[in-house]
Amino acid sequence: MVNRDVARTIVGIIGNIISCFLFLSPAPTFSKIIKSKSVQAFKVDPYLATILNCTMWVFYGMPFVHPDSLLVVTINGAGLVIEAAYIIIFFIYSKPKQRKKIVIALIVEAIFFAAIVTVTLTVLHGTKKRSALIGIVCIVFNVLMYTSPLTVMKRVITTKSVKYMPFYLSLANFANGCVWFCYAFIKFDPYVLIPNGLGALSGLVQLVLFAMFYRTTNWDENESNNEVELSSGKTGENV
Repeated sequence: MVNRDVARTIVGIIGNIISCFLFLSPAPTFSKIIKSKSVQAFKVDPYLATILNCTMWVFYGMPFVHPDSLLVVTINGAGLVIEAAYIIIFFIYSKPKQRKKIVIALIVEAIFFAAIVTVTLTVLHGTKKRSALIGIVCIVFNVLMYTSPLTVMKRVITTKSVKYMPFYLSLANFANGCVWFCYAFIKFDPYVLIPNGLGALSGLVQLVLFAMFYRTTNWDENESNNEVELSSGKTGENV
C-alpha cells in the first residue's frame, strides 16, 4: 500500500509538471512581441497579477508559514521566474506610458507583499495562524484570477464559437486543478484545495462549452487583431 506522504509527493510532482506547462503557455505571445519589437494590443495585467500570486504562494509554502509544502514552493518559485521574464520583455518593448504603469504596479505589489510579510512575522505567532492569513489571501487572489476566463466563456456562448478558447489550455487548466485538488486532499490543506477545486470546475466548464460549440465554430473566420488570453492561472497559477 502506498504511503500517504509518498502519494502526495508523486501527485505534487505531476502537478509541478502540469503547472509549468501552464506558466510556459504564453511563450508564443512573447515570441511575437520580440519579433515585432512591440507589445501590440497585448496586456501586461495578467502577468502582473500572476507574479504577485506566485509570490504569495511561495511565502505560503515557507516552513515558518505552512510546513511540508516544498512542492508548492518549487512550482510557484519557477512561476515567479517565468512571469518576471515575461514582464521584463513586456517592459522592454512597451511605450513610456506603459512602462510607467508597469513600474507603479510592481511598486504597489511590493509594498503590499512587504506589509503582509511584516504582519505575518511580527503579529502572528505559530504556523496555524500564519497559514490562515496567507492562505485566505491566496484564495482571494486565485478566485479573482478565475474571473478572467468568464469573458471568454461568455463570448463562446454568444458567438457559438470556440475559436478563441484554446482546447489544450482549457484541458491543462482542468488537469492542473484536479491534480492540486488531490494533492491538498491527501493531506488536508483547505487553502490549496478550495482555489484548485474552483480551478478544476472552471476548466470543466470550458471543456463542456468546447464540446457544445465545436461543431458550430467557423474556423475560417478572420482572426481578431487582439488576442484573447486565458489566465493560468495560472496556476501553476492555480496552486
